[in-house]
Amino acid sequence: MPELQEIKRTLSRIDKLEREVSLKQLQINSLLAITQAINENVSAEDLFKMYNSFLRWEIGIRKMALFFREGEKWECKSSLGVPESMLTEDIGAELSKYRSKQGLESSDNTLIREFDLVVPVLHKDVAIAYAFIGGFGDEDDVYNKVQFVTTITNVVAVAIENKRLFKQQLRQEIINREVEVAAEIQRTLVPSRLPSGKNYQLSSIYKPHFAVGGDYYDVVEFPDGKIAFCIADITGKGVSAAMLMANFQANFHALVTRRPSLEEIVYELNEAVWRVTQGDKFITLFIAKYDVPTRTLHYINAGHTPPLLLSNGEVIPLCNGCTSLGWLPELPFLEIGGLCLTDDALIFTYTDGLTDIRNDAGEYFSEEKLIEFLQSHPYDDAKQLNARLLAHIESFRQEQAFPDDITVLICKVFGEREK
Repeated sequence: MPELQEIKRTLSRIDKLEREVSLKQLQINSLLAITQAINENVSAEDLFKMYNSFLRWEIGIRKMALFFREGEKWECKSSLGVPESMLTEDIGAELSKYRSKQGLESSDNTLIREFDLVVPVLHKDVAIAYAFIGGFGDEDDVYNKVQFVTTITNVVAVAIENKRLFKQQLRQEIINREVEVAAEIQRTLVPSRLPSGKNYQLSSIYKPHFAVGGDYYDVVEFPDGKIAFCIADITGKGVSAAMLMANFQANFHALVTRRPSLEEIVYELNEAVWRVTQGDKFITLFIAKYDVPTRTLHYINAGHTPPLLLSNGEVIPLCNGCTSLGWLPELPFLEIGGLCLTDDALIFTYTDGLTDIRNDAGEYFSEEKLIEFLQSHPYDDAKQLNARLLAHIESFRQEQAFPDDITVLICKVFGEREK
């Protein structure tokens, strides 16, 4: 009899080992199947279905909920044995408490109390998924089941996170290409060369903060010896500002070539900007016409940082004009400015990105500092002055980054050269 009992015990151990081996083989086959599905790039939805099936049929899990982050919220992507009505509850605040595999006996949350254990999945110390499991029976091999659930949850979660990161990378590459195209287009919108004559010089600085920017300048030379020039600053940055700038440039050129008055140009530009933006964005603009034979300058400042006119040691801010373009469907007022430049003069136009530059001490490159710089270089030609200005602001800002687009358009006129 003792021999028979020993044989029965041996057979029982063999039977148990065979069941364990069979279970392990089943688990390995499940992992191979899901790994193959990942390699074949099946959808996230199909992976969730496979995960649910493996846990239900191969492992015998009775209760389960798998949560993934979607934007700012955590959503249940797969579940077993839990009412659907409970799974709509937002448990994001609760999830942040769990950083390792642990029991849930002490939780106050009604949904979480449905389960026995939580398995968080961390990627670079950031939680990307949480698996809640429960409903274990007395005969369950809890340890082995939990080990397999942990393994398969990590495999699925990392695969889906990689899918998300890959899609994000693709979207970013598309955006980067769109920005590159926008930058290429934008470079064609600003003048590649500026006109010059014996009575005037023009020079520019154009430094977008990003690949594309919202600053704009232009110069148009007419056969009768007159020139028109402008500088503008579109609210916002990036592609949206660049698109508005392109629209503005097209309207500006269409208007200027018709040779209307400055007032007509500004009124029509305001209407054009309003049609596009409906007041959501606006454009500051300084536009001027200089008549070389008569040495007269007429201008309108539409809410732009006042350009500086320097002549004979005097500094005059050019402020006459109107409100920014696109704020209102009709401009409430408009005042044209006019000056006769009988002597040499510098018309220094710029966007506010220049005076927003700061150094390590937090000091701004203010209008006062700008005027001091300009007055210290009265004999530089336009190109020399801009080259010195670039070197000066590079030295001034020290380790600080440029805060915004920077655009400068200089017009130097020479009264004594008129014959």
